[in-house]
Amino acid sequence: MHFHRFSFRVRYGETDQMGVVYHGNYPQYMEMGRVEWMRSLGISYKKMEENGIMLPVISLEMKFKKSAVYDDLLTVVTSLKKEPLVRIEFDYQIFNEEQELLVEGNTVLAFIDMATKRPVKCPDSLLSRLGFIQ
Repeated sequence: MHFHRFSFRVRYGETDQMGVVYHGNYPQYMEMGRVEWMRSLGISYKKMEENGIMLPVISLEMKFKKSAVYDDLLTVVTSLKKEPLVRIEFDYQIFNEEQELLVEGNTVLAFIDMATKRPVKCPDSLLSRLGFIQ
């Protein structure tokens, strides 16, 4: 299905005293991948929020395979798992420069109407950009 690659370098402040990326940074890396995935489709979180829709994370899973270290060039591969309805689900793979798989992850986000705080269906504009509707 739809996927996007995004690369960046690990900053010193993201590591512990051993130069290893602190595990709590990986959800941020996944968010960066997700935001860039949306941007590649011409959609922004900011615009969705201006239109009254927010996307809180309702589920997060990660499996650690190998550590990233300071100054590694990481690539986050973000994939849409299935057609979004009221939820949108992404899979992630994070690789180092040697193409070693470091982390696998998954997030589920819900489309929420900001005024009512209730779930709503995926906006047609996103479904259209993904090719699910004409």
